[in-house]
Amino acid sequence: MGRYIRRRLLVAMPLLLAITALIFLLLQLTPGDPLNAYAPPDQPLPEAQREALRRKLGLDRPLPVQYIYWLKEAAQGNLGFRTKNSAPVSTEISGRIGPTLQLMGLGMAIGITTGIFLGVIAALRQYSILDTVLTLFAYLGISMPAYLLGLVGLYVFALRLGWFPAGGRSTPGEPFSLWDQVRHIILPATILSVNYVASTMRYTRTAMLDVLGQDYLRTARAKGLREPTVIGLHALRNALLPVVTIIGSYIPNLLGGAVFIESIFAWPGLGRLFLEGVEARDYPLIMGMTLILAILIMLANLLTDVAYAIIDPRIRYE
Repeated sequence: MGRYIRRRLLVAMPLLLAITALIFLLLQLTPGDPLNAYAPPDQPLPEAQREALRRKLGLDRPLPVQYIYWLKEAAQGNLGFRTKNSAPVSTEISGRIGPTLQLMGLGMAIGITTGIFLGVIAALRQYSILDTVLTLFAYLGISMPAYLLGLVGLYVFALRLGWFPAGGRSTPGEPFSLWDQVRHIILPATILSVNYVASTMRYTRTAMLDVLGQDYLRTARAKGLREPTVIGLHALRNALLPVVTIIGSYIPNLLGGAVFIESIFAWPGLGRLFLEGVEARDYPLIMGMTLILAILIMLANLLTDVAYAIIDPRIRYE
């Protein structure tokens, strides 16, 4: 396993280079001058100052030289400075990554656990009214975009019913409280998880139906094992392998959904920061965010492969 992980990490290095190079090239092809992000729109810089600033920032160099210079600095942990407030990009990202991981972690936990539980129930009650209702919910959950769910959830549960705060990570002016933090995160995390509850439930239901009629389950029942043990220990464990595959693909979608959810609920995370960078054409921030998000996605894919071997001991990586 250790040798496999090292090989995967080595393969990931060229892929990271390709991703960052592509984003760098696309940013250069966007209309407009990058220097415009460094000056207020109502106070245009004189041409002499623009050229001096261009030389200072290294924007007068050829594009390959600019990319290699950025890559060298990024390898040393220097991701540059924001155009908006001259703050280090690495500091900005490190300050936002915690809230995003909390939101994504809770959203994924709700999505996976609830989805697996409902998928098992739907498979055990195949073609029942409950199965039909859950299947309808799955189709609706998969079809609903994150921004629409976010707006509806904000209006119904925060504005109309008042069950949850309307946004933010904590209540302004109040001392730190764990309960206050939970109240602020539970609504956006639940809305973020709806799509993953639906997807996980569908895959779990299908996988469970494939194994429920297998001979080894009849043998387990013939040995006198209780039904919860047969379902939980034997059937579910063998049904989880295809479910793990779809769970591994949640990470990129979660990051995309976090952009909308964090914007709607004013959550101070990476998704909102990335949107701010795009709106301000903050090239250093966009490049730094691209690198960090690419690393997170690759690590998630690696953890998915490792989870295969944990769930199914027959799988071995060389």
